[in-house]
Amino acid sequence: MGRGRVQLRRIENKISRQVTFSKRRTGLLKKAHEISVLCDAELALIVFSNKGKLFEYSSNSSMERILERYEQQSYADQKQLHPTDSESQANWYLESPKLMSNIEALQRSLRHFLGEELDPLSLKDLQLLEQQIDNSLKRIRARKNKLMHESISELQKKEKALQDQNNMLAKKLKENEKKVTEQPQCEHQNLAQSSPSSIQPSPPAVVTTIQFPLTIGGNYHAIEGTNKEVETQPQPRTNTVIPSWMLCHVNR
Repeated sequence: MGRGRVQLRRIENKISRQVTFSKRRTGLLKKAHEISVLCDAELALIVFSNKGKLFEYSSNSSMERILERYEQQSYADQKQLHPTDSESQANWYLESPKLMSNIEALQRSLRHFLGEELDPLSLKDLQLLEQQIDNSLKRIRARKNKLMHESISELQKKEKALQDQNNMLAKKLKENEKKVTEQPQCEHQNLAQSSPSSIQPSPPAVVTTIQFPLTIGGNYHAIEGTNKEVETQPQPRTNTVIPSWMLCHVNR
């Protein structure tokens, strides 16, 4: 079976820790020497023990030369990353003429687009300027048409929404008017159904007083009563003959 991976942690035993430091230091110095010889590299190794003892190794060059080279290299890197104020000011002095020339060229081009200072331009320059203006107009018109179509589409959507709302309100208004017109009819029908329709009002009674006067050898006449408001109906007139036995009683 293979050897398991050893977990790196501080060795608690002081003697074991000192023995391990010595072995690892020797191996590290050996590896540094091998790298410097095999790869022809300048190498400097500095190790301090826990007691503050110094152990160092350098390749063919001296330790001071390698450290000086290291300082110069690190200073140059920091200088590139964080330039000083004097250097940045010098760079601005070099860049300012370029920026001024670019600004002047842009302003001159803007004046040309506005139709100013066209005399120094040649025929080729004028044709190029005309082509640029045409391209700009095409882009401007395309953008304008797009915005107009979007605006028209939005207005059409709003119009449709308002029309639907208007139709809904008109429908509700018609329903309300229908309910208002049907309500009195329903009330009239309910009243008619609640009162009996078969009972008719009876005409006022007519009181008549009829007298039949007796006339000898005459006729019975029907006489109207005292009620003058009711139309009277003619009574039939009959001729009667009084018998003889009644005449005898009358003569007495």
